[in-house]
Amino acid sequence: MSAHEPKSETDKLADEFEDVVLVEEDVEEVIDDDGDVPHDDDHDHDEVKDPNGPVIEAEEGEPEAKPDTAISGTFLHSPGSAMFALALHPSFPNPPLAVSGGQDDMGYLFCPLHPTLGSFNRDSFPAIPLRGHEDSVVAAAFSSDGEYVATGGLDGRVRVWRHAQPKRVQAAEGSADSWKYWEFVTSVDAGEVSWLKWHPKGPVLSAGCEDGSVWLWSMPTGRTMTVLSSHTMEVTAGVFPPPAGKQLLTASLDSSLVLWNPSAGEPEFKMTVFQSPGARILNPSVHGITSLAVSPNGALIAAGGAGGRIRLIAIARGEVIGIKAEVVHNLEVHGRGESVEALAFVDLHNGSFGGRGVVLVSAGTDGRVIVSDTTTGRTRAAMPHPEAVTAIACHPAPCQYVVTTACADRTLRTWDIRTGQLLAEHHGHAGPINCVSVSPALDGDESPLGLPQAQFIVSGGDEGASLLFRI
Repeated sequence: MSAHEPKSETDKLADEFEDVVLVEEDVEEVIDDDGDVPHDDDHDHDEVKDPNGPVIEAEEGEPEAKPDTAISGTFLHSPGSAMFALALHPSFPNPPLAVSGGQDDMGYLFCPLHPTLGSFNRDSFPAIPLRGHEDSVVAAAFSSDGEYVATGGLDGRVRVWRHAQPKRVQAAEGSADSWKYWEFVTSVDAGEVSWLKWHPKGPVLSAGCEDGSVWLWSMPTGRTMTVLSSHTMEVTAGVFPPPAGKQLLTASLDSSLVLWNPSAGEPEFKMTVFQSPGARILNPSVHGITSLAVSPNGALIAAGGAGGRIRLIAIARGEVIGIKAEVVHNLEVHGRGESVEALAFVDLHNGSFGGRGVVLVSAGTDGRVIVSDTTTGRTRAAMPHPEAVTAIACHPAPCQYVVTTACADRTLRTWDIRTGQLLAEHHGHAGPINCVSVSPALDGDESPLGLPQAQFIVSGGDEGASLLFRI
C-alpha cells in the first residue's frame, strides 16, 4: 500500500489493536448512572463478621459448624442472591477496591477492608451500586490499569464505568476520596454473557457469549471493533495469551479451541479438543471445554473438559509453519463425568531455571485439586475436598507456591502445592463459595501462617456476602 492510498477497515482495526493506549481525560463532572445517585441508601450493606470470630451455627442436616475465621465481611447482594463474580483492583490493596456481580441483577464497587486495617476501609468507602442489568450479573472485571470496571449479565448487556476525578473534589491522587467517584461510560449489547476479559495493555474489552459469539469493543466509546464467529455453542472461556497479548484464545462447549487474530477477525488456528474427529454426536456434557489456561510464556495451553479430562497443548510458531498446535499430554486426573471447573499454571521458581518449574493446578466437581507436572504429565500432588471445588486463586510472589481453593462445603483452603500440604482452612460463609481472589496485604502486616508475605483472601458466596481473610 502506498502512503497516499486510503487504509482499509481491516488495516485501521489492526493499527488500533496494535497500539492500545489509554488517554486520560479531564473529567468536569461525575455522571450518575441513568440518573441514579452514586450510593445506594436503600440497600443495606450490613457488616456480618466480628473480628473476634463468632461461631456460625449450622442448620439441621448441615455439616458441623466451624469457628468463623474471617476478619470481616459485608452483605453486598440481596438476601438469598448469590454472588457470582468477584475481581480485585489490579493494584489491590492500594487502592483496596473490589467489584462483584450477583443474582440480584446488581454489581457493586466496594472496599473489603475492616476499619482496623487502615484509613481506606469499608467505613470510608460505602459500596457503590452498579445498576442497569435486568438479569444476573455473572462477570465483572477491572481493566489492566484499574481505571475502568465492566459488568456482564445474562441479559446480554455489558456495562462500563470509569474512575473519575472531578475538578470540584480537592483530593490527592490515589487517596481514598479520589476513588469515591466513578462515571458511567457506556452500555453495549451482545449475547448472554459468559465472561469478560480486558486487554492487558489498554481499554479494549472482550466478551464471550452463550450463542457462540465473541465481541471486542473499544472503550470509552463502546465502538464494536469486531465480532468473532466460529464457535457453535457457548463460549466458556477466553484469554489474551502472553507475552504480547495480540491474539485472543477462546474455548467453547462445542469442544473447539480457537486462536484469533482480532485485527483481521479470523482464526489463526482451530482445533477440536475432546470430540473425536469425524464423530457425529457432540455431547457438551462430555466433550465441552469448561476451563482454560495459558502458561506464563504462552507456549502451553490447558483445556479442561465437562467430562473430567484435561488436554495439554503445545503451541509452536514459525515463519514457515505458521502456528502449530499439538496435544502433548492427556491428563486423566479427575473423575469421569466430573467437570474441570478451574485451571491455573504456576511457575514454582518464579521465572528461574528456564520455566522448568511450571506446573498445572486443576480443580473439579469431584472435589479433587491436582498438581500436574507439565513436562512429564505426572501427578505431583493431590488435595482432596469433601465437595465440588469451584475456584482456584494463585498467590502472588514470593508465595507463588501457594494456592487457595473455594469449595461448595462453605470452606476456603490454602495449600502448599509443592507438597500438597494443607496450610489453613478459612470458615465464615453460610453457603457454597463461588469465587475467590488473593492479593498482597498491607505493608507491615505479618502472615499468621509464617509465609514470606502476608496476603488477603477475598471471597464471595451463595449467601451474597463477601468475606475477608488474612494469611
